[in-house]
Amino acid sequence: MHKALVCVVIGVLSSVPSKSSLVPDLLFSERSLKIAFCSSLKRLPVWLFFSPFYGEDFYFEIPRPFQCLSFYVFAKGVFQRDLPVGKVSIRKEELCKFSGKEHWFGLQPVDPNSEVQGKVHLEMRLNELIIENGSMCQQLLVRIIECQGLPLISGQNCDPYATVSLVGPARFDQKKTKVKKKTSDPQFEETFYFEVTRPNSYTKKSHFQVEEEDIEKLEIKVDLWNNGNLAQDVFLGETRVSVKILRNDHIHRAWYLLQPKGNGKSKTDDLGSLRLNVTYTEDNVLPSACYTPLCTLLLKSPDIKPISASAAHILGDICRERYEAVLPVVRLLLHHSRLVSFVSAIAALELENTQEANTIFRGNSLATRCIDDMMKIVGRSYLTVTLKPVLDEICESNKTCEIDPIKLKEGDNVEVNKENLQGYVQKVFSSITQSSSSCPPLMCDVFRSLRQLASKRFPDDPHVQYSAVSSFVFLRFFAVAVLSPHTFQLRPHHPDLEVSRTLTLISKTIQTLGSWGSLSKNKLSSFKESYMYDFFKSFQEDKCIGKVKKFLDEISSNISKESSGVEDSVVLKEGEVQKRAQGRKRIGKNFKKRWLRVTNRELSYHKHRGKEALCIMPVKNIQAVEKLDESAFNRKNMFQVLHSEKPLYVQAGNCVEASEWVEVLSQVSRCNPDRLGTFHPSAYLAGAWLCCRSLSDSQPGCKPCTPTLLANLQLDIDCDRETERIFSLFTSSYSKLQKMEDACASIAVYQGPLREQDDYSLFTIQDSKETFHTVRQISHILKELQREHDTRSGTAQYGSQENPIVGKTS
Repeated sequence: MHKALVCVVIGVLSSVPSKSSLVPDLLFSERSLKIAFCSSLKRLPVWLFFSPFYGEDFYFEIPRPFQCLSFYVFAKGVFQRDLPVGKVSIRKEELCKFSGKEHWFGLQPVDPNSEVQGKVHLEMRLNELIIENGSMCQQLLVRIIECQGLPLISGQNCDPYATVSLVGPARFDQKKTKVKKKTSDPQFEETFYFEVTRPNSYTKKSHFQVEEEDIEKLEIKVDLWNNGNLAQDVFLGETRVSVKILRNDHIHRAWYLLQPKGNGKSKTDDLGSLRLNVTYTEDNVLPSACYTPLCTLLLKSPDIKPISASAAHILGDICRERYEAVLPVVRLLLHHSRLVSFVSAIAALELENTQEANTIFRGNSLATRCIDDMMKIVGRSYLTVTLKPVLDEICESNKTCEIDPIKLKEGDNVEVNKENLQGYVQKVFSSITQSSSSCPPLMCDVFRSLRQLASKRFPDDPHVQYSAVSSFVFLRFFAVAVLSPHTFQLRPHHPDLEVSRTLTLISKTIQTLGSWGSLSKNKLSSFKESYMYDFFKSFQEDKCIGKVKKFLDEISSNISKESSGVEDSVVLKEGEVQKRAQGRKRIGKNFKKRWLRVTNRELSYHKHRGKEALCIMPVKNIQAVEKLDESAFNRKNMFQVLHSEKPLYVQAGNCVEASEWVEVLSQVSRCNPDRLGTFHPSAYLAGAWLCCRSLSDSQPGCKPCTPTLLANLQLDIDCDRETERIFSLFTSSYSKLQKMEDACASIAVYQGPLREQDDYSLFTIQDSKETFHTVRQISHILKELQREHDTRSGTAQYGSQENPIVGKTS
């Protein structure tokens, strides 16, 4: 297909018989769709697989001005390009009709002329004109002002032009605009004139002086085209406006959505059907000030005692069946750096109700869902760095790894397959256990909290501090990403069946290798299949346990000695470097080889490896870690560690080593209270800073410090939009909120028999008075926000950019 111009295009993600086709540049923060592929296709042409089943869910953002949601079905080609079978297109205004319901949609042919997007801004007016014989006639003025949102052509902005035609039973007058180069939002600002005649016998006086039968038949037709130069011009869309619209409006100006040619209607053969379950959610975001009360109440959640009486927990309680309820809360708390304290509080609440250490964080609770969402948001780049290279190798090398005797194909060698699988597992396992320096700081903070809470809850179990972390990082993070790499954007498409089977076997093995809950038992007992039992025996379990323990220590140990006495000092990185003597003014032989060592507690350097430390610096005293300009000492690969004394200047062996040192030191010191906001990128030499030429060695830095990962994430979070989503969730579950309020009142007031247990057994009410108070606050805020919505709804003028008119074919 040479172009894809609809708002969203999703094929059925499977290797046989279809593949995905997704428009990549259409993301927006005010609309969302959840698409579930159910029993996907039926009655396809006989040359295709007859009724494939997919059963896959997709959740994504869509742009506000979209017109159409389209699903494309392809037949996978072997030696040729994939062939389009058909498509299903659902117009925006029809989505609500199908939302939340499974429905069979007939496949339509893939026709480039039916795939359009964008809108055109038009102005029409009638002018009186005196012709040569002195009589009056009407002149129609059509001004094409601009277009917005035209599609890309072959990945680039198009070269659009428009044709404007007056169409009637006996006339077709066409005019053309100039071509605008390389733009999806052309500004035309061109005016065209059309004469509208009437019979000489016409005597009726009226504001609109055209015969009634003529009014019904005349229309303005605007076609948008991409100028193909030497190639054929490409149709971009059309709109038609009846001239009779000027009967009550002498001057008409409005936006019109572009439509397919002939409105996309065509009679075709039966191409089959696609069964979909589409849930469409639309949020109208108000000005920021409107959300301040609700946002403030939600951000207080981590401080509320007990945590079950907080607004964020109450939302999770009344919407526990709805996955999407957790995500906006996580994003909002993440933006305001309040997520770790909230997760710690709800994890502590869950642990209070956990009776056995080996069942820790096994359920689908509010705490586990919050941490899952946090890892997906914060850990996206971490997965890319850690797993993408090895997953690319697995998917592209395509070695057979089947070890189930029942599934072996003729000619397969099970020993060779086992060797292939073992090699892949070792690579994935090594990539994970050696990735601690890349683990995002926020994830480390959460894991550290979980580890402390688990040790406190089960003080007699030495392994629970590890299982509390491994149950998330291995079972819910890495193993899931290995199983479905396309879901985490680690691979562009669905793996084929054979590769998918390989990833399943790797994921199962990684889960078991990283699972700390079965440490006190024999991990082999976790395998039901005898072939997996035999395969797992090939790993040296003691070595794997040691690597997993070291990895979990590195991503969850406490930074300071005071925080806990159960962990040993963990070495995060060590190696030989060149260190400049501190406080020296001469440039010369002031650089000496030293052994640099950083643990979760301290930074030290030694004359040689294993020797006593020459200098020890607690990591809690580190104020910043930044790279140093090469011009400072005419040396490459240098970085500086800033603390209360003189800066420590270090030269690494190469650029990779320098980056790793900066990353490890920045991560281990990220929570220090005295971290600097600015630094000097060069050194203080000969009485001045080489970077800014300031003479004072105590002068604050002249360049902002490198932002942390969390700061970068915060830039992508729209708090107003997330708060509006939370408002919508509270509103849609308002009946449950009222039941919670009634339950709190019943518990607090009634001295006799309480209401039926079913009235409040689904809610977590530890303190009925505190919970009642929060629920009443929520109810009051919801009413105020609803009043704001009611006041502002319908204020956009019909035909304006905010509320465009949908053009229709006559």
